[in-house]
Amino acid sequence: MLSIDEQLEIIQSGTEQIVPFADLRTKLERAGKTGTPLRIKLGVDPTAPDLHLGHAVPLRKLRQFQDCGHTVVLIIGDFTALIGDPSGRSATRPPLTQEEINANAETYIEQAFKILDPEKTELRKNSEWLSPLGFADLLKITSKFTVARIIERDDFDKRLKEQKPISLHELLYPMAQAYDSVAIQSDVEIGGTDQLFNLLAGRELMEKSDHEPQIALTLPLLVGTDGVQKMSKSFGNYVGLTDAAADMFGKIMSIPDELMSSYFRLATAVPLTEVKEIEAALADGSAHPGKLKRRLAREIISIYHSEAEAVEAEAAFDRVFKERAMPTDIPEATIDWDTTVNDDGKIFLPALMVQLSLANSSGEARRLIDGGGVKIEGAAVAAKSYELDPADLQEKVLQVGKRKFIKLG
Repeated sequence: MLSIDEQLEIIQSGTEQIVPFADLRTKLERAGKTGTPLRIKLGVDPTAPDLHLGHAVPLRKLRQFQDCGHTVVLIIGDFTALIGDPSGRSATRPPLTQEEINANAETYIEQAFKILDPEKTELRKNSEWLSPLGFADLLKITSKFTVARIIERDDFDKRLKEQKPISLHELLYPMAQAYDSVAIQSDVEIGGTDQLFNLLAGRELMEKSDHEPQIALTLPLLVGTDGVQKMSKSFGNYVGLTDAAADMFGKIMSIPDELMSSYFRLATAVPLTEVKEIEAALADGSAHPGKLKRRLAREIISIYHSEAEAVEAEAAFDRVFKERAMPTDIPEATIDWDTTVNDDGKIFLPALMVQLSLANSSGEARRLIDGGGVKIEGAAVAAKSYELDPADLQEKVLQVGKRKFIKLG
């Protein structure tokens, strides 16, 4: 096992807060003496089927703990997902069905184990201990918290001031997550900066339940490819863990140079010593940002695909962007042209783009067309040219932006 100082350096890398830090050293020292690994908790609610690099940040930190010899307890919040985490929300989350939760959980677990070591991972569902609780048990848990304490949360406080409704069940969410920590006896719980209140609630409940309290470790929210907003599907600035290797490469190459340091720290398996060397080289100008960004893309793709696919994704990127050639593996779509034409016998291109998942809405499709971002066989579609003859599209390659190509059959 690594020394305490070596472990602390790895654990601290890329973290936002460790509360309280002194307790972490104490726990690590005790683990070293007894040979009993720490229990590191991450709770995730399977509210969406597809994850992106932002979701993977805490998973990467868990893997670092595993590499230091500790046990990860990954809790799938199949019960808490029925409530919905109110963190950062300005309104109550719409409820999910149990079927949706179970399907999302399967996808999450599959993607999580691309990062985590299964041999050092304890996989649990919090319905194991939350579902059997009776009303008396619930009263016992809620008696450990005050209303004033719960509404200290920024999102609750803001909604109250704006006179926006807060459902009573939402107030129970941090208590349910806190009870997860008691149930599995966690030593450290990991979450994003927006989860600090929930993590500290777990610490508080453990202490009031006569258990040694956990440490709260928060991680920054990964900034998206636009360099401005946190990574989110809503903002369209995400790199999905299930994205094709070529799409991943192109997206990562588009991030601003100043994000490379945080991406190397938070999204790759590159050893910390190397990351520090990379940061120093970027700072003194001795590194070529473009070459480093290519390495960053390869490192990330190797995690979710393979090294061979990372190399091929780079080659495909060069064919498209350096050699101005079309990719060799363009997907094909079979279009029922008879039912797609309108009353004038034309194809409404924005609707077709939405149908093919090349745009999220007709409005976005129009903007892409007007901005010269839509091409047919390499030639830009003229602005305001929304209706085309089927012959202009049949058996042609439709390109949207720099990375999306599809052959229309």
